[in-house]
Amino acid sequence: MKAQHPGLVLATACVCQVLVVLDVTLVNVALPSVATDLDIAPASLSWVVNAYTLALGGLLLLGGRFADLVGHRVAMLVGLVVFAIASVFGGVAQSPAELIAARAGQGVAGAILAPLSLTVLMVAFAEGKARSRAIGIWSMVAAGGSALGVLLGGILTESLSWRWVLLINVPIALAALLLAIFSVRNTHTARGGRLDVAGAILVTLSVSALVNGTIQAAGHGWGSSYALLSFLIAILAGAAFAAWELRVAATPLVRFGVFRARSVWVAQIVILFIGGATVAGFYFASLYLQDVLHYTPIEAGAAFLPFCFGSVLGAMSSAPLAARFGRRTVMTAGLLFGSAGMYLFSLADADSTFAGGFLPPSILASIGIGLCMVATTTMATTGVAEHEAGLTSGLLNAGRQIGGSLSLAALTTVAVSASTHSTALDAEHALAAGYSRAFLVTAAFILVAALAAATLTPPTPAPQKIKDKVKVA
Repeated sequence: MKAQHPGLVLATACVCQVLVVLDVTLVNVALPSVATDLDIAPASLSWVVNAYTLALGGLLLLGGRFADLVGHRVAMLVGLVVFAIASVFGGVAQSPAELIAARAGQGVAGAILAPLSLTVLMVAFAEGKARSRAIGIWSMVAAGGSALGVLLGGILTESLSWRWVLLINVPIALAALLLAIFSVRNTHTARGGRLDVAGAILVTLSVSALVNGTIQAAGHGWGSSYALLSFLIAILAGAAFAAWELRVAATPLVRFGVFRARSVWVAQIVILFIGGATVAGFYFASLYLQDVLHYTPIEAGAAFLPFCFGSVLGAMSSAPLAARFGRRTVMTAGLLFGSAGMYLFSLADADSTFAGGFLPPSILASIGIGLCMVATTTMATTGVAEHEAGLTSGLLNAGRQIGGSLSLAALTTVAVSASTHSTALDAEHALAAGYSRAFLVTAAFILVAALAAATLTPPTPAPQKIKDKVKVA
């Protein structure tokens, strides 16, 4: 079923996606102020980001299924209302626990909105040029919003308070709410069945335990009882999730048959590593600018503007370049650019300047990531049946968020360890050494994604649709 106003649907999808991605970058630039105001230790600060990305990544598949069952408009309205309420609670938080809980609440709402923003496009636009163009605009707006969020976060933090990086979500959610009411039909792409809550709990528990174990290793060591217990829980919950989905669940959260489509599983591999590199990259770049180069929040936000323009340029160029040279070539080239940019970030130190140490890698990495993100998203949704729209969108977004959560936890450990063991004589050079090591790992992550894209991506879009039907109770 097609929406009545495809143009308005596209606008609604873009605002919803901006709301989801903006919330990560808005908070990143405010992290030093949050840490000071609420007295959060450096090793624990990543939970302000991870509480959001973990809830988002762990519940995305449930969110996609929820939207397919109750209808797209109803699900979108629910997600926007919950996002606004959680933002208010976060904006008035008086302790780290309250802020982290509010961030988790935003993640729950984002788990509905993120896959739904892509799903409504797949339903509103027929496969082909119209859908590719819509996805290109959606990706471009998301990329630009993500980067501009750092500038907005800096302005709000310095001129008002860090609390406004959360409160600003309320008017954005209300605007999206009005758009959704008038543009999105209450389409149901799944009939019958029920939500696989047990599956969502198991996968979220597994990923959360893995992230917690990595963070515990930073403070207590990899062989500590805290870390080992968390890793054991992660393994057991992961195994239980697989067994539940394959043998018990009446309506599985993940229908593993969808991975028979090569385009789907290759896109998942690529997006996992891209998410790991970009979420961690924004986090450490924000800290580097403020803690090492002593930029104000506004100056730090402005420093990300070249990244914003590069992301938009890459996203705009992706579709025409893919049409001329092929999706595999564009994805591989973009990822190689992104990896090179992250490597150049790793060379920056406490004596670097913006023009010499931050600007060149920003341009290279942003153009590369913009190029590959659009091509990867288009590949993942090509040939997917309409009733699989929520699942495919959820998988793609879940891969990016889970990859980001795991990477951020691991690289926080890497950065803290490198800073602690640095021979630098002052704090700025020691911090820079830790951030440099983290950026080096992000470069490796994107390089792995480039190798996967070059060797595994189908040379032409797969024409067949996935024929397996969603299993219903």
